[in-house]
Amino acid sequence: MDAQSLIAKRIAQELRNGMLVNLGIGVPTLVANFVPKNTHVFFQSENGLIGTGPVPEPGMALPWLTDAGGKPVTALPGASTFDSAMSFGLIRGGHLDLTVLGGLQVDQHGRLANWMVPGKMVPGMGGAMDLVAGAKRVIVAMHHTAKGRSKIVRECSLPLTSDRPVDLVVTELAVIGFPDGRATLLETQNGVTVEEVVAATEAELTISPELSKSITSMAASGAVETPSTGEAI
Repeated sequence: MDAQSLIAKRIAQELRNGMLVNLGIGVPTLVANFVPKNTHVFFQSENGLIGTGPVPEPGMALPWLTDAGGKPVTALPGASTFDSAMSFGLIRGGHLDLTVLGGLQVDQHGRLANWMVPGKMVPGMGGAMDLVAGAKRVIVAMHHTAKGRSKIVRECSLPLTSDRPVDLVVTELAVIGFPDGRATLLETQNGVTVEEVVAATEAELTISPELSKSITSMAASGAVETPSTGEAI
């Protein structure tokens, strides 16, 4: 499975029945392709649509049915359309259960930078600021590194989207949370070691107690070697 699909599939495990969920542009849109069986959620696009479905099959896209980034989407039976004022009323009013956004950088305290691309002309941050501030839970979907450099950093060098910390970052290498404002390694993706995650991460990482117990248990069975690094890395 490619890295983007791996990230999207893991994030889909965070979905729960009845959730109102916003999917950002790029990798986040792929989450709709991996909704677990018997889980029914409502996907919202900030340009005014609730009820978006999976990315359309080739040749099945409709030019008038798009997400906020202008990419084609599908609409499920019962979908609802409305204007952007209503859409942002839902976002700013705290009605979104979850938003999934792309990221350029996340610092070790969980603050996101995701709208300013260096050297590029950009119109602004779009709905990202509202989504991070207004959603009940925020998950960032992004590659762990870019051009060999960590995207999970000690301090963001790009403008912050919001001062509010995100709840979770999911990459092709790991799942990282921010309890008590500290970057904490919660999971590694299949086949990825803790050492590999640490080596690819600029920010200081704490290993969660659950992951530490899992590593210790696997080491005792001979499945893995106990990492030489301590709890806080």
